[in-house]
Amino acid sequence: MAIRKDPYVNFNFLVEIDGIVRAAFHEAGGLESSIDVIEHREGGQNITSTKLPGQVKFSNINLKWGMSDDTDLYEWHRLWASGDPAAPRKNGSIVLLDRQGTEKARWNFFNGWPVKWSGPSFSAESSDIAIESIEIAHEGLARA
Repeated sequence: MAIRKDPYVNFNFLVEIDGIVRAAFHEAGGLESSIDVIEHREGGQNITSTKLPGQVKFSNINLKWGMSDDTDLYEWHRLWASGDPAAPRKNGSIVLLDRQGTEKARWNFFNGWPVKWSGPSFSAESSDIAIESIEIAHEGLARA
């Protein structure tokens, strides 16, 4: 009898960024890459064109978390927004855990920098948690 392999749940993950430690994230996304397609017509091939791989593109990483006294990610963004020449690029990881908390997959991004920060939306008619978000551009993504 074969052993059943259940898929992993998407709510059990960690985010690690150089020098920034966050307790919990609400959401992490943008784990995407795509390859441009270059179409090339060759002599004698009148029906179809040859397709060649072009430039690889990576989507920005999007992170959302419950607002707290921790301002590390906002301060990192503020360094870039103020034009600070010493603003650092950072490497990071999004780590998928199984139900027991064991690491099962890791997506590493390289040379990231924050391109967008968003503060929470407020409503007197809601009891939701105040959510901050940041968008990180980067130069590469690899699943480990």
